[in-house]
Amino acid sequence: MIENYEQSRDLSSLVVPLTGSLVATNDPWEPYRLHDAGGNVVAPVTAHLRDLQACGRATTTQRSYGLDLLRWFRFLWAIHMPWDQVTRVEARDFCLWIQLTDKPARPHWRHPGGVPGVPRASGVAGAPNPVTGKPRPGGKYAPATVAHAETVLRGFYDFHLEVGSGPMVNPFPLSRTRRGGRANAHHNPMELFDDASTGRYRLKLARRIPQQIPDEKSNELFAGLASNRDRALVAFWVSTGARACELLGVLGGDVDPGGQLINVIRKGTKAIQSVPAAPDAFVWLRLYQAQMHGLVAVGRDDPLWWTLCRPLRPLGYHAARRMFVRANAALGSNWSIHDLRHTAAYRMPPWG
Repeated sequence: MIENYEQSRDLSSLVVPLTGSLVATNDPWEPYRLHDAGGNVVAPVTAHLRDLQACGRATTTQRSYGLDLLRWFRFLWAIHMPWDQVTRVEARDFCLWIQLTDKPARPHWRHPGGVPGVPRASGVAGAPNPVTGKPRPGGKYAPATVAHAETVLRGFYDFHLEVGSGPMVNPFPLSRTRRGGRANAHHNPMELFDDASTGRYRLKLARRIPQQIPDEKSNELFAGLASNRDRALVAFWVSTGARACELLGVLGGDVDPGGQLINVIRKGTKAIQSVPAAPDAFVWLRLYQAQMHGLVAVGRDDPLWWTLCRPLRPLGYHAARRMFVRANAALGSNWSIHDLRHTAAYRMPPWG
């Protein structure tokens, strides 16, 4: 039994082709489908994503889970193992493989040689950026990506274990601290508790310190923005503290310049909340709207943010992120859109 469990697989020479795909369907009943190399729908993933949707998970969450499942199924297809016959050996090998393998290179569909205006990443991977102090992205998968994949796959097999359509034992086990007794039975009361439901192969993540952009660098970053739309977006992000997806989902009727308010749908509760914004944000917004007059729909139920390149379409997160990356490139920095949320919290006066 031990010899079978510890049977080694040569992961260093394993080639995992980029077969299959996660397809956006624009169907509210089934936002994403996972296809195999032959274009066939992977039914176990479809059932799991439908269950997530019934639990109220957002479309972006289904996409995130679908990408992790696509990576797992590509690994299984490469080792010729059916998804419902995997054991802890395959789960262990996958968690080891994803930590050590290089991320696949994916050229931009429009610019295979690189995106104009955005230089390729340089410097030592993991070394701190000289401007922000944040580490540079490396060629390996980030620890947060590895940990998220383990959690997603453990939940995937928990779901199929409950409905009786998968293996009889979840190949992604829980931590050994739960075996044979109460979790954290010998915990030091002076230290923080670990999550009792942590997976055995889940990496421990370092605590990240929130990053706020200093005022002088924020001014330089703002000056490097190329359009009134980009200036309006950044001004709203910094003054409201809204998440990127919350602000990008604003419609034309959600803006109240007279009251200096903008309505956003909160990510967690899905509640509509009116948040105050800086007067400058509404000035940049008006300049952007004047620029787009007659080019896009401006009804109350129409999107507020649009792409500037034709064909004009609603602005999504990845296009907004690319805009922010270009502005960072001029300063040699690597701040993220989420850092604008931390900057807003840092600038807001404390209550009381």
